Amino acid sequence: MKALRKLRAAPGLDLVETDTPAYGAHDVLIRVRKSAICGTDVHIYNWDDWAARTLPVPLTIGHEFVGTIAAVGAEVEGLGVGQRVSAEGHLTCGRCRNCRTGRAHICASTVGLGVQRPGCFAEYLALPARNVFPVPEGIPDRVAAFLDPLGNAVHTALSFDLAGEDVLVTGAGPIGVMATAIARHVGARRIVVTDVNDARLELARRVGADRAVNVARETLAPVLPALGIREGFDVVLEMSGQPPAITQALEVVRPGARLALLGIASGPVALPWNTLVFKGLELKGIYGREVFETWYKMTALLESGLDVTPVITHELPYTAYEEGFAAMRAGTSGKVILDWAGEKG
Repeated sequence: MKALRKLRAAPGLDLVETDTPAYGAHDVLIRVRKSAICGTDVHIYNWDDWAARTLPVPLTIGHEFVGTIAAVGAEVEGLGVGQRVSAEGHLTCGRCRNCRTGRAHICASTVGLGVQRPGCFAEYLALPARNVFPVPEGIPDRVAAFLDPLGNAVHTALSFDLAGEDVLVTGAGPIGVMATAIARHVGARRIVVTDVNDARLELARRVGADRAVNVARETLAPVLPALGIREGFDVVLEMSGQPPAITQALEVVRPGARLALLGIASGPVALPWNTLVFKGLELKGIYGREVFETWYKMTALLESGLDVTPVITHELPYTAYEEGFAAMRAGTSGKVILDWAGEKG
């Protein structure tokens, strides 16, 4: 089969011929139809310090996909050949306290698809059946290919009640844009999105942001009264991991505001401690998706009319992967979809 692999501890990827993965009694073999490039994959492509510390080489990478089941292991029940599926890319131990009490998304022994074990940038993928999630018929492949990061957006956005609230989204990457669409879909009153990338801010406008603010040129202070936000934002969805964005967010929230934190900082972040205390703020760290509650929530949102298709900016054959990675690395893309089956839709 064809696969995109990290063959050397150096920048770049190679499209190679490799063996179809073996699968066990409790596994399924999936024929990949479409996959999507994630920021994590860009870190791997670039071979930055995190990738060098984390990845075994050689490895097939990728963790966002949709496909059809090609074969099932002897002990697998409830799944069948030909079924369209995606999958949770965090493989957890199933034995620790968090796994056994419904908090598997923060299992300390998590193994990442396409990070510590072979991933989905390939024609075939083998996974434990317990990680597989059937995709409802009404969700097209081009959206099902990135249910993984949509789940991050859903987990973040639905951590707090957004109905009738004024929401600040810091960071207009694909997940921030999708969180904006979710906030609009569930009834937020005003939504403001900040970033320093005009192309991505335009995507945020397309999915429902009331204002998309380039904070390299404009401050937030005059935006609040212009939108009728009198006491400050009620909820912050922090997607950037950038210390200035976090600091500014704390300045424009009302007392008692709630902050869901998904963005990953590259180093320590100095927080204004007294602001947290005196404003009585509630902070929640977000990691991945709640397994599998978030998956049911996001598919229900999509079936009820949530539209995240504006975040898709590139749809390419897998052989054009270099073009897709170039767009991601340049910051000129939303979601980049790679087609592995020669299909459309």
